[in-house]
Amino acid sequence: TAAVIDRLSVDGVVARYCRADISDADDTARLLRELGESGVPVKGIIHAAGVLVDGILLQQDWDDFSRVFGPKVQGSANLHDCAEGLDLDYLVLFSSASAVLGSPGQANYAAANAFMDSLSHYRRSRDAPCLSINWGPWSDVGMAESIGGDRWSSGGVRKIDPTRGMELLEAGLSSASAQLVVIPVEWS
Repeated sequence: TAAVIDRLSVDGVVARYCRADISDADDTARLLRELGESGVPVKGIIHAAGVLVDGILLQQDWDDFSRVFGPKVQGSANLHDCAEGLDLDYLVLFSSASAVLGSPGQANYAAANAFMDSLSHYRRSRDAPCLSINWGPWSDVGMAESIGGDRWSSGGVRKIDPTRGMELLEAGLSSASAQLVVIPVEWS
């Protein structure tokens, strides 16, 4: 973390590592309040939290949904609520292609990401900055990499190179869209 912060702390950028439970409204409010009180304005937020609890839908219970909904649904809703009054340049929600295409065993995850997509459209309808990106699987980093396997490759879906992913994130920040889907596909 320190090395990343050092790389970011160039050209007047102030980067900090802060710990908070984004699914807890009070903790989210505390974090943004403390950042605001530090004298450094919060100009952008990237929400990249998530948890996987995969399983066949008929075998999942509410706890399986709430564990996934906490960081995604409640976390993005908490950021939305706490961002009121902030002069943000951007709020980016890292969603998943599963919300658009579905993914076997991930009904809870797809639903949580679909909520984030809807929240982004809602914020944009109120002229508040927001972009939800439905990412496909990344190589070397991220959830898809951490669980192993390549469940999408048989359908022609390729992994996103992290360098290319960052370029696409930067391009997305200048987009007027509320939602973008980023999936490298070989259609044949």
